[in-house]
Order: sequence, then C-alpha cells, then structure tokens
Amino acid sequence: QVQLVESGGGLVQPGGSLRLSCAASKSIRIYTLAWHRQAPGKQRDLVASITSNRSTTYSDSVKGRFTISRDNAKNTVYLQMNSVKPEDTAVYYCYAKHLWTRLESWGQGTQVTVSS
Repeated sequence: QVQLVESGGGLVQPGGSLRLSCAASKSIRIYTLAWHRQAPGKQRDLVASITSNRSTTYSDSVKGRFTISRDNAKNTVYLQMNSVKPEDTAVYYCYAKHLWTRLESWGQGTQVTVSS
C-alpha cells in the first residue's frame, strides 16, 4: 500500500496562492489521485481528482481556481490553489486508489488557513 505525505500548507491571505504537494512512497502510475478537504465540524469532501490517464474533475466550489496535476517521475501529486477564499480553510488530504486492486490510501493532512 502506498504511503502519502502532504506538504505546502500554511496561512495565506484571501486572493493569494498556495501549492500543495503529496509525495508517494512508490510509483503512482496506476493510481487515481485526489485531494479532499475537511473544515471543522464538516464532512470530508472531494476537491479534485486526476486519473492515471490525467483526466481531471473538480468540485464546483474550486473549479477555475484550483488545478490538480501529477508528476509520475517524481511520484508526486500537486494542488495549485489560486484566488483562495476564507471558505477554502480546511485540512487538505491526499488520496490514492490503485487502478486494479482498488486499495485506498490517505495522507495525514496539511492545514490550509485563508485569512487576512
């Protein structure tokens, strides 16, 4: 099972940008990868996903502002966050699902706080 480690979270002002990274412990070529987030008192929701053939999906709340990408050579998935809003404040979790076995893995999460 792949191990995932997120980085890049922190405090950012409204309208600013942040890039999250998620490093995997082994090859991610045959994984669907995704970012989820969970705000205090709320359920964990899907933010964006990218398949092994690089097809992407986004939640309506981040469409046009966030971009998910993957670098298979570096075993890393990214989330570029632009024009952030206070409502983007949450713990962001990296997620991976194996294409064949359907086994799922989660990272430990990284806090993103959008505030002036």
